[in-house]
Amino acid sequence: MAIKVKNMIPEDDPRVSQIGHPAPPWMVNYADLMTEMVCFFIILYALSAALNKNVQNAAQQVKEMMEKGEMAGQVEINKEGLKITLEEQGNMPFFESGKADLTQEIIDNIEKLVPTLKKLSEDYEIIVEGHTDNVPIYTQQFASNWELSTARATAVVRYLVEKGIKPQKVSAIGYGEFRPVANNDTPENRQKNRRVVFFVKTTTGKVKNEKT
Repeated sequence: MAIKVKNMIPEDDPRVSQIGHPAPPWMVNYADLMTEMVCFFIILYALSAALNKNVQNAAQQVKEMMEKGEMAGQVEINKEGLKITLEEQGNMPFFESGKADLTQEIIDNIEKLVPTLKKLSEDYEIIVEGHTDNVPIYTQQFASNWELSTARATAVVRYLVEKGIKPQKVSAIGYGEFRPVANNDTPENRQKNRRVVFFVKTTTGKVKNEKT
């Protein structure tokens, strides 16, 4: 005696044959693409974390040198990258007034940074910024502080290249007196504005905000 199950779909119903149909080719390709993209972003995230860790380690190394009194300045990490600011101390200028030749004082400072900058340059671009005070200059060589600050930054870049940093990984820019960190109303404040900044521009991921 045959047993009939109520509401059971007959085997010859068209809906039964549709259940076993394979997925269309485009759906398989789409799934493969999504899998590959997930893997790509996982690798990218891991790489970004590793690179940012290198930047943070470099910042800590420079910070420790400054705390020991080996150089004066500041270290800052933000979403754009790492900034190392070198500041003059006492009567030991980085450059003679109105000139762009490196003094022994800034050479000694750069020498301490070269190992760190050289390692960072393997993954990042380094921009050397030149800054001056607001004392006007107009000479045959430099028409304004823009030209002077650019020449000073370029002199630093040349020195870095001489020390083994690849030319394509480092560049120079001069801001003249137009990005001061202090009012130019005292000799001490003008000295703060005469500075050199090494901007390690990170292009992958973001690094934690930190200023010392």
